[in-house]
Amino acid sequence: MGDAATVGGGGGCCRFAWQVLRGGWFMIPAAFLVMAGAGATYLYGVYSKDIKARLGYDQSTLNLLASMKDLGANVGIPAGLLAEVAPTWVVLLVGSIMNFGGYFLIWLAVVGKIPKPAVWHMCMYICLGANSQNFSNTGALVTCVKNFPEARGMMLGLMKGFVGLSGALFTQLYYAIYGNDSTSMILLIGWLPSVISIVFLTTLRPMKASTHPRVLNVLYQNMYVTVALAAFLMGLIIAQKQVQFSQTAYIGSAIAVIVLILLPFGIAVREELLVWREKKQPVAAPTDIVIAKESMTLPESPQTDTQKEKEGAKEEMPCYSCTNVCNKPSRGEDYSIFQALLSTDMIIMFVAMCCGLGCNLTTMNNLGQIGESLGYKKNTIGISVSLASIWGFFGRVFTGFISETLLLKKKVPRTLFMTIFLLLSAVGQLMIAFPFPNSVYIASLVVGFSHGAQLTLVFTVVSELFGLKYYSTLFNCGQLSAPLGSYVLSVLVVGKLYDREAVKQLGQKSMKRSMTEELTCIGTKCYKISYLILACTNVFAAFVSLILVCRTRKFYSGDIYKKFRGETEKNENEKEKEMAVTAGTRKQQED
Repeated sequence: MGDAATVGGGGGCCRFAWQVLRGGWFMIPAAFLVMAGAGATYLYGVYSKDIKARLGYDQSTLNLLASMKDLGANVGIPAGLLAEVAPTWVVLLVGSIMNFGGYFLIWLAVVGKIPKPAVWHMCMYICLGANSQNFSNTGALVTCVKNFPEARGMMLGLMKGFVGLSGALFTQLYYAIYGNDSTSMILLIGWLPSVISIVFLTTLRPMKASTHPRVLNVLYQNMYVTVALAAFLMGLIIAQKQVQFSQTAYIGSAIAVIVLILLPFGIAVREELLVWREKKQPVAAPTDIVIAKESMTLPESPQTDTQKEKEGAKEEMPCYSCTNVCNKPSRGEDYSIFQALLSTDMIIMFVAMCCGLGCNLTTMNNLGQIGESLGYKKNTIGISVSLASIWGFFGRVFTGFISETLLLKKKVPRTLFMTIFLLLSAVGQLMIAFPFPNSVYIASLVVGFSHGAQLTLVFTVVSELFGLKYYSTLFNCGQLSAPLGSYVLSVLVVGKLYDREAVKQLGQKSMKRSMTEELTCIGTKCYKISYLILACTNVFAAFVSLILVCRTRKFYSGDIYKKFRGETEKNENEKEKEMAVTAGTRKQQED
């Protein structure tokens, strides 16, 4: 009753509903859902076996598809450039069309609705579908980071966390909707993310950055909800491994998952109700506020005017400008695109992430075949993929919050965490090279956690070192390292060594390659040498990242958010003046 009275009658309820839908708080859970649909690429290990069996591919061809998927998923420059010139809803709409088109064509090919496509056609389809996630990332993640710049580490952790959860979320939904038909997973990841993006086309949009005393509390509350969701999903996965679920049980568990994923919307409505109440409170007369602000204003010196002219000149410089490439601004200031891409910091980070993210993607893409080679059952292979997805969530979220806390309180460089998680990835790959009972499950947890942590860190560090002005493009440029590393390590290393061992096993059976349609390797030797190479690659990447730690240590010892506090204070002052003018006008009408 109290809340209803606060909102008012029918007209008040409509105005409050409009405020909720257009408010900044509602944008956060809406972005969570969009990001949850943007991680379908991590499910490749679930349905790749169907592609291999139905279309008669060998492991090298399957890994080529995986590399094309990673290429599409990480080449986000078109999405970034589109976001520089078009509104957010256009970016989301383009992504939804690409997602449905790419995955729907793959599904048609796998189920035989269309003639068997050439390999390059399948590469094009999966690259198109995977590339759509960059449009979702740019539309949702970049917009929220710009709207909440002083909490970007936490925001990035939560947003990328939902991408990490997407594998487990889609698995539960597809069990509930389609049963155990893994080919239908391809159809699900084709239509569901597209629908989500279309629903929230007008919700996600840039807003003026402003401070709010409850921002951190709201982010922590959302973290608690999402951690509970992840824990529930992990419990479901473990239960499904031990007990045979009926279709009714799958439907019930999917309903529970949907309820949990919608809880952040309740937090958003509560916060908008508090904002609604604050608006109803009396506001000081406009003249009082203006006088108070003017009394605190100091006369500007000629030097300040000169600085403003320089800043204006910088703002007029186009994003693609090649001028002053060598004369770069200080770390934390707004770099142009070319200044950032040609900087030493970006090159060091590119090399480290090319190795680190490439190793992680190679492992996650091959989890299905790794489990098969070591004798794991088909249903438990899907479990390992889901566990990697969930622990990718924990890596994203906890790294965002922990690195942010330690940075603000202890001035620990965020780049140091990149080194730590690169070494942790090497441990996971050694577990595959030297397997033991259930080692694939443990390795999937370690690699998934490390991969999630590295993604959050690289996107946060890019925003901190090179500014937010062209973050839409730089954010997508920063992840280009992943497909390059994935191609080299997955196709040229893991795929070739796997096929060589599989052909050797055929020879031991007095068989030739032409005598079997599917090339399969069984045993511990299938991945031993290749994953020793991957572990060494991660150790090398860790040493490279230490160079970046040394270069940025001084930068992180200062106040990296000072610039944004000034901007948000200015926006708050403008908001107060607008509210005061509105209150004065209302008072005059009442008189």
